[in-house]
Amino acid sequence: MEQHLDLDGYKEFLVFLTTAGIVAPVFRRLRISPVLGFIAAGFLLGPFGLGRLAADWPMTQVVAIANVSELTRIAELGVAFLLFMIGLELSFERLRRMRKMVFGLGAAQVCLCAVVIMEAALLAGVEPTAAMVIGCALALSSTAIVLPTLAENRRLNSPPGRAAFAILLFQDLMVAPFLFVITMIGASASADAGLGSRFLYAIVPALLALVAIVGIGRLLIRPLFHHVAQARSTEFFMAACLLVITGAGVAAAAAGLSMSLGAFVAGLLLAETEYRREVEVTIEPFKGLLLGLFFMTVGAGLDLAQVIAHPMATLGLAALLIAGKTVLVYGLMRFGRFAHRVSLETALLAAPGGEFAFVMLAAAAATGLVDKTLAANLILAVTLSMIAIPFLAWSGGRRAAPLSAPDAMAGFVPDIEHSGHVIVVGHGRVGALVADMLTRHDIPYIAVDGDARLVKKMRDEGRPIYFGDASRPDFLLRCGIGEARALVLTMDAPKAAELVVAAARAQRPDMTIVARARDALHATHLYELGATDAIPETIEASLQLAEAVLVDIGVPMGFVIASIHEKRDEFRSLLMPRDAVARERRAIRLSKRVKEMGRARDRMKGGLRKEEAP
Repeated sequence: MEQHLDLDGYKEFLVFLTTAGIVAPVFRRLRISPVLGFIAAGFLLGPFGLGRLAADWPMTQVVAIANVSELTRIAELGVAFLLFMIGLELSFERLRRMRKMVFGLGAAQVCLCAVVIMEAALLAGVEPTAAMVIGCALALSSTAIVLPTLAENRRLNSPPGRAAFAILLFQDLMVAPFLFVITMIGASASADAGLGSRFLYAIVPALLALVAIVGIGRLLIRPLFHHVAQARSTEFFMAACLLVITGAGVAAAAAGLSMSLGAFVAGLLLAETEYRREVEVTIEPFKGLLLGLFFMTVGAGLDLAQVIAHPMATLGLAALLIAGKTVLVYGLMRFGRFAHRVSLETALLAAPGGEFAFVMLAAAAATGLVDKTLAANLILAVTLSMIAIPFLAWSGGRRAAPLSAPDAMAGFVPDIEHSGHVIVVGHGRVGALVADMLTRHDIPYIAVDGDARLVKKMRDEGRPIYFGDASRPDFLLRCGIGEARALVLTMDAPKAAELVVAAARAQRPDMTIVARARDALHATHLYELGATDAIPETIEASLQLAEAVLVDIGVPMGFVIASIHEKRDEFRSLLMPRDAVARERRAIRLSKRVKEMGRARDRMKGGLRKEEAP
């Protein structure tokens, strides 16, 4: 029996996937932020673009996005995934270290901008309650666009990038309280109960739910990922990541909080576990796609006809918003003794409106707190200001030197945890010994291993170890390979070691890479792939045995060490081939020398046993 397939349910999603496959590569090749591409595609394919032509040109219905509301529900997950990634990079300890910037500069920016915008709305004749809502909504900036734009411009780890991140983080934390206020004011307007009692009635369950999310998360998240990691299944690990994000978001939304805040808390909880880096790598593709979908929905809501018909109420309001917030944030930062360049770039980044203004203004319009026409014009003005973010970011940072790290090194959040550390891949007996020696010399390190049980055991002992696959370039980026001093491979799997060396050398041509090799031939392969030093187990064991024998039979220690170093250098020169034929010949000669050393060692041991015999 044939089933009828409703193609309309898949059309918008297929159009989005096609757009993502075209927009991102083309705009990256043109060195333009894909954010602009998604917004432009959303406008072109949306109801105010090709959608307007659907009545006269039916063929446009094939590619036009008619049902934007369906995409918007999915696109909202993009902001939740973004805040989840921010939470992963932060952790509670990191948030504590950044408290002065977040709760100082961030709080001052939100309060100052909200009060000034509210006063301006009052002067324009807006009702006091509506003016307060408008002030809170327009004080916020766009986390979803500013952070990716900074990453594209390699400015995320710059002083303006860190200041903008602190402001955006505090704004995200204030979204839930702002939504509380709007909901409660709207409810109290048609109820007999007082505002204070209804506010308490709503906020107490929400706070209890937030405490429950944190408590249950601390108890269950780490055991869940440990159980899934033991299965060594990428699919199950991905499913666990999606479950935690959406589960925490839905739980927060059910309690009256925002999904984004729930996802952010989940990220904070996972940031303290050994699975943090692998989760980041797993979620990154989902976050990128969902954010692209979010930007498309922003563009789909852009009505140029409305802009042309009412330029002052839309385009003029957007320009006024950007100019006013730029002056306020710049003055605030200069008052805080920030440099002129840092203050100006940060002010330009924080000046446009943000995605949460859509939610707040829509909620206020639905409850009657803000006139629907005014809310629509404000949402359109916020959209126009968000489109200007990439240009403002370029304008603010065009005279500043970019960071020395390559483009791919730009993390999504400023990484202040590691600087000049060593990455140890493999934390068995060999890796643990290397880590102990690094600790003895006060050199910071992080370890990586794919054995979930070993990682859990080492993590419980307080070692900085993470679960994950180091052969993946994106995982190495998350481990801070851009700032690492060296990479040490202690794994006993030859093929896996070769993959890691190749991936690391492609990311950091200047980094020291020391690798454990199975034998002489394996060492030559590692050298060809870019290892700085490859230590064959057989050769090194032979040298250590020879050293012990020579010292034990009375040869002076200084001469022994000098001769061992000389022999090690000879082997190293043999292991660095210039071509494939020379490599094979040298490997054969090296194998013969190793065998000769082994026979000599056996003869020495046999002679010593005879001398010791009674």
